[in-house]
Amino acid sequence: MYKVMLFLHLVGAVGMGIYAVLPFVAGKFKQLSGAAQEGLASGLVSAGRIGQYALVLQLLTGGYLISQADYTVGWMITAIVLFLALAALSGIIQGPLKRIARAAANGENASAAISKVQTLSTILFVLFLITIWIMENRWYA
Repeated sequence: MYKVMLFLHLVGAVGMGIYAVLPFVAGKFKQLSGAAQEGLASGLVSAGRIGQYALVLQLLTGGYLISQADYTVGWMITAIVLFLALAALSGIIQGPLKRIARAAANGENASAAISKVQTLSTILFVLFLITIWIMENRWYA
């Protein structure tokens, strides 16, 4: 069972890979036309939803994996806080992405939403890297 959960945990980590490419893709918004912005924003909303499903998979499989070893309380708290921060920001970023798609469809200016997406995606990227580092450098009791 442990190997199955570990495999699913790795699949979830790959699904969260959207957070690794999001700031680089979001950086292209200002270079695109209105229709292209709409398409990119819609695609990123769908990709973000996949990332959120991957976060749920991470929660379930990670809970099992934590129960199988003896980790320090500090590591577990750090992992949970990082997980919650990733989950919250991945949900928050959906709103500006939807506003970009809506503004582009109506021919309106979406620069405020684009700036917000670029900032949030960079923060998500940094949190994702920190999470990977924390997961690779587990603290045992």
